[in-house]
Amino acid sequence: MSTSTSIRVGQELYENARSEAMIEHRTIAGQIEYWAKVGRAALDNPDLPVSFVAESLAALAEPREETTEFSPRSRSLD
Repeated sequence: MSTSTSIRVGQELYENARSEAMIEHRTIAGQIEYWAKVGRAALDNPDLPVSFVAESLAALAEPREETTEFSPRSRSLD
């Protein structure tokens, strides 16, 4: 069960979150939470590109029944 807490954020951050939230189909709070998650994971893994961190978090959030099994391409040993 999730609870919420009100916080104050700057108007510029709020407007940026609102714009991005509309594009990403998230709530404004959800967008800020997403940015915080990506930021935290990026700080915890400074050797990884932020885009990789964000894509990895998105992949982890996908429902498992919608994933496809990895199948490597076979290589010819000729």
